[in-house]
Amino acid sequence: MASQITVSGEDVNARPVMRPGEVLEAVPGLIVTQHSGEGKANQYFLRGYNLDHGTDLAIYVDDVPANMRTHAHGQGYADLNWLIPEAIAAMEVKKGPYFADEGDFSSAGAVHIGLIDRTVKGLAQMTAGSFGYRRFLGMDSTRLGDGTLLLAGEAGTYNGPWDNPDNLRKLNGLLRYSQGTATDGVSVTGMAYANRWNSTDQVPQRAMTDGLMDRFGSEDPTDGGNANRFALSARVAQSDNSGAWKANAYVVKSELDLYNNFTYFLANPVVGDQFHQHDGRLMAGANIARTMDGSFAGLPMQTTFGLQSRYDAIDLALTDTHRRSFLSNVRSDKVGEGSIGAYAESTLHFSDWLRTTVGWRGDYYAADVTSLFDANNSGHANATIGSPKLRIVVGPFNKTEFFFGAGYGMHSNDARGATTTEDPSDPGTKLPRSPLLVRTRGAEVGVRSRIVPDLDTSLSLFVLDQDSEILFSGDAGDTTTARASRRYGFEWTNHYRPRSWIDVDADLAMTHARFRGYDSDQAEVYASLAGYPAAQIGNAPGNYIPNAPTMMASAGISLGAKTGWFGALRWRYLASSPLTEDNAFRSQPTGIFNARIGYRTDKGWRLQLDLLNLLNSKANQITYAYGSLLKTDKLYNLCAANAAPAPVCAIGVMDYVLHPVEPLTVRVTLAGTF
Repeated sequence: MASQITVSGEDVNARPVMRPGEVLEAVPGLIVTQHSGEGKANQYFLRGYNLDHGTDLAIYVDDVPANMRTHAHGQGYADLNWLIPEAIAAMEVKKGPYFADEGDFSSAGAVHIGLIDRTVKGLAQMTAGSFGYRRFLGMDSTRLGDGTLLLAGEAGTYNGPWDNPDNLRKLNGLLRYSQGTATDGVSVTGMAYANRWNSTDQVPQRAMTDGLMDRFGSEDPTDGGNANRFALSARVAQSDNSGAWKANAYVVKSELDLYNNFTYFLANPVVGDQFHQHDGRLMAGANIARTMDGSFAGLPMQTTFGLQSRYDAIDLALTDTHRRSFLSNVRSDKVGEGSIGAYAESTLHFSDWLRTTVGWRGDYYAADVTSLFDANNSGHANATIGSPKLRIVVGPFNKTEFFFGAGYGMHSNDARGATTTEDPSDPGTKLPRSPLLVRTRGAEVGVRSRIVPDLDTSLSLFVLDQDSEILFSGDAGDTTTARASRRYGFEWTNHYRPRSWIDVDADLAMTHARFRGYDSDQAEVYASLAGYPAAQIGNAPGNYIPNAPTMMASAGISLGAKTGWFGALRWRYLASSPLTEDNAFRSQPTGIFNARIGYRTDKGWRLQLDLLNLLNSKANQITYAYGSLLKTDKLYNLCAANAAPAPVCAIGVMDYVLHPVEPLTVRVTLAGTF
């Protein structure tokens, strides 16, 4: 199926990237951006989804989940700043809810990043570049007993082009012992990561238009954060005459502190709206799967049974702050959330041109929430959900095969939303509890062909429904309920390799994304504000999904052999998207070129030049549209004098709020093997 591919680590590292998370753009149809400081999780876009920091895109590294559920900043938060790209062996990609072994957050897709077990030679690498970028990497492996010990270490700094420098300081380490292979072997991996940074968050367009700041200015220069992560995991796999089995277990200790101010002086006109989000957690899990080769009615059949478990013990806090100093508590919680998933799927080969895979998955989630400041927001929640799956592949005929996939999926909501009954900022306001698990449904049909020599091309038509887009707002401490949604579109993926030293790819994805039904609550809000300028408060509610991308495209070429000259040129494009439900605000399209040129000697030396944002585009990494308030706004004085209606003051000034793309960035790398 075209929705299931594998990308090699060599192909991943042939791409010039600005930040570690951008290696995921090797996944066709996936775009990675950043709207804040470099220590924060990236923002992901796939199949008509603004996946925020990871919702509905499941990411695993060495079978350890990167997505954090019931997270302080956002459900499914997937930080990859601790990933060392040079340690990637391959990325296995699956799209759509058609795979029984994929559970939470995987409705749009799942990416499994595998790590290398050993290096051919040791590597020492130094990179220096624009805006204070420095990176030092060392990696080597050695035989130890019957296995291999791999060690990698990374240190980096970065300021960025911002008026308020990021002042990022990062340390990263990897230690891995392995025996055998991925299918018949064992590995134990330890990781350690620490990072601290300042953030230039998104800023209102009117501040730049009015000359209050330039493109790289900051409304609140004290925004930023720090993070650390320590992980220990083990994997074992073995094949036998009946099939194969595999198991893994992991424990991760992580901590994140974020200071953000997205609305400036809207909630607190005196000292501003900065808030602090704290997430400290211990996550542990174990998985096991058994695959058996057999037959059914005389036909070859392969059946897999699996069991997956995970438990998170989480300390969460949301406070109002001023210049990172405490002002007041909004909410503080202790959460224990566990899950068990069981699945089975069977692939039946009717002939050499027809095979079907039928699967089923069941998930059970349970969570205990202790709200330290409001006992009415404490409680227990649990939910069970079953998800059937189907895949059919017909072919190949003349190097062409047709495929169909359909299935039910799900994603979890923040456990606090499932127990919260009162607004943390206003206990007198009662809130409905949200479901712990949300149903998704998807289907896909397409064709994949290699009929043209050296060209692998595929076309997929897909549809994905979601019962509700209910999000716990870590910024406010409460739940935002959105309507059901539907996305449908197509992905066209092409990979052409006419020579061993030429690699060309081009991808195009277009999606129609809309809410379903009518938002009566929003309609009441707009009706209450009738008579005020639309530019101030927006128009009537509609069915557009904010930040849902309508078109994404990418193309690139990589040239070079193992030694001698090499290079790459890449382009990626994110089309204009609606920013509000009424489509009154739309983002500007973003197109970026990145380039690389270098030389490798037969002695193992490599000199490399990366040119990021090659054409110095003035585009934006991300654009939003929402209400905020600056002290220079006319509305600020009206609200201070109680001369404007309270609902208008609560919304503020509707405006584009954006985070710009970094200007042309130059980075030079010198690497040697030993």
